[in-house]
Amino acid sequence: MAPLSPTDLLPYDPFDGMRFGPETCFLSGQPVGPDDTVPVFAEWLQTRYNLAERPIQLLDQRTVLIKDLRLPAAPAARQRIEELEGRVEAAAAQGPAALRALGDDTLFLWMGKMFYGIFITELLNEFEPLIKPKYPLAENAALVRRFQAFFQLLQGLRVPTEYADFVPGSVFVLEADPTEDVTPFEYDDDLNTLVFSIKLDKTVLVACLVDIGLVGQAMRKVYADAQRPLHPVQIAEFKARVYYAAHLLHVVPDIYPRHPRPGDTQIVFDALIDDVTGAIFNPWENSAYTQTLAEMWQRWNITLADVVAKPAEPLSLLYNSDGSPRELRNWPGL
Repeated sequence: MAPLSPTDLLPYDPFDGMRFGPETCFLSGQPVGPDDTVPVFAEWLQTRYNLAERPIQLLDQRTVLIKDLRLPAAPAARQRIEELEGRVEAAAAQGPAALRALGDDTLFLWMGKMFYGIFITELLNEFEPLIKPKYPLAENAALVRRFQAFFQLLQGLRVPTEYADFVPGSVFVLEADPTEDVTPFEYDDDLNTLVFSIKLDKTVLVACLVDIGLVGQAMRKVYADAQRPLHPVQIAEFKARVYYAAHLLHVVPDIYPRHPRPGDTQIVFDALIDDVTGAIFNPWENSAYTQTLAEMWQRWNITLADVVAKPAEPLSLLYNSDGSPRELRNWPGL
């Protein structure tokens, strides 16, 4: 690969002129042809989990096949993405420990590429929607600002990147107990909070993609307690806590690239929060959290009434009533 120039180390800004079409590389803005693309969900994922023909329903109610979700990418960007996919594919074949060993920055970029592909598909569809979404993404100013910050951090897919004294997002790697786990692949996301989750056999990865690690700090104890094989219903509870914490996050970090100098080999980003005196998270409300939890638990027929049987203590399957981590081999428990 050719040496990087200072110009290469300037982050690309597609928001200047809204350059999100198929004629320009999504990472560099370089002109590309119709064959210069990468799949949103890598070819190895599509092959391993038979995803190519799986439909995804978008916010405007139209459907698209996973194989048709692609991003325009110049040759240099494609090469880096393919190298990243190769590392993740090899680690995924070995399981949770190998994926965790890749490091949060690598997993952030890998998951971030998929989230970006889904988000930008939704955003572009809003210009000519089949059915206008109830809450259009482009009309949410805070969301657009959050997405702009995320996109800067995603430049690590294009060139080497360093994050100065912060992590780009909170990444969690969980292990599903295979005893009652029969789902080899699934993914879900929350476009409004930039949360993405994907399951690869017995590994479940969850990421908040532009929180500079704040949700991870808030979830430290729960994540430490979750470093063991978990029943899928327990993983659903963990995800509910992450998704709700991301919803409560009150701040949007400002991301600043340092000006490149001759001889630099990477982009260095700094992150700042404008109002350090204000609350980072909005107050926790059990009523809102239990709605999120009940939605995550629908497949196990756990209802909202079950979750709020004790209003002051929402049902937990991760913890016993005394606060100790709960061992759960099957559900319903016998």
